[in-house]
Amino acid sequence: MAAKEVSAGSVSPGNAAQQAFWTEGPGLTWVAMRDELDTLHSHISELVLAAGAAQPGETALDLGCGAGATTLALAEAVAPEGHVTGIDVSTSLLEVARARAEALGGIRPNFIHADAQVWRPETQADLCLSRMGVMFFDDPDAAFANILHFLRPGGRLAFICWRASDENPWFDLPMKAAVAHLGPPEGGDPNAPGPMAFRDPERVRRILLGAGFERITIETVEAVLRLPQGAKAWDLATRIGPAVRHMRDKGASAAQAEAIRADIETAFAALMANGSATIPARMNLVTASRP
Repeated sequence: MAAKEVSAGSVSPGNAAQQAFWTEGPGLTWVAMRDELDTLHSHISELVLAAGAAQPGETALDLGCGAGATTLALAEAVAPEGHVTGIDVSTSLLEVARARAEALGGIRPNFIHADAQVWRPETQADLCLSRMGVMFFDDPDAAFANILHFLRPGGRLAFICWRASDENPWFDLPMKAAVAHLGPPEGGDPNAPGPMAFRDPERVRRILLGAGFERITIETVEAVLRLPQGAKAWDLATRIGPAVRHMRDKGASAAQAEAIRADIETAFAALMANGSATIPARMNLVTASRP
């Protein structure tokens, strides 16, 4: 049976909540803080871009491209004759990405509002890359089976994703502070779409093997989150991340929110007692290829 044609802009029903999340509300926080977040995640970007190893003249797709930082880096790598497309479910973040591209010379990436779980590109790529953008699929098995067809035979996949929360102070410290004041979150599926959904390398391997990928490598890498000049870790952590969602879900009062913020500040201050402007992070760096 021929693959069903899905137009750009189409989002699978299961991923509609993710589209709303990243376009409205929390997504608008990412829009407002795009420069700070690009700095925060810059080392993570460097790691996945090195793993993808885009070459001049190649065609590349950036999955979950957000505000376009990695898409623009890919465009520079494949210049002068390559092609790059960034796709995302967030129209708000795509507006920022397009504006950034307009301001630059050289290869200008294309940006498409699309859901990688169901969309199909017109042209197959040499490389699919993602910086923390593939952990949010409602059906990751279906998504990666679809992503396989984004690539030409021999084409490469490279993505980076978070390991467990307790291996990443950026998530762990704020969440502990929130739970101390509000109680634990409601029980749920630990593999549900979210930042830590791909924390287990064996789960990731099973998904990729089931989708048809080969030559799969999954490496634990030590990264750093680089704080923008003058930024405070506790400031950023009270605006984005699971602790913020927990506070919202629990209906935290102003007094509770202030107490949580104070605890987060104390926790990060102790972590950064050496004056470092970085926070350690532990990631899964994944590569694979299409047969």
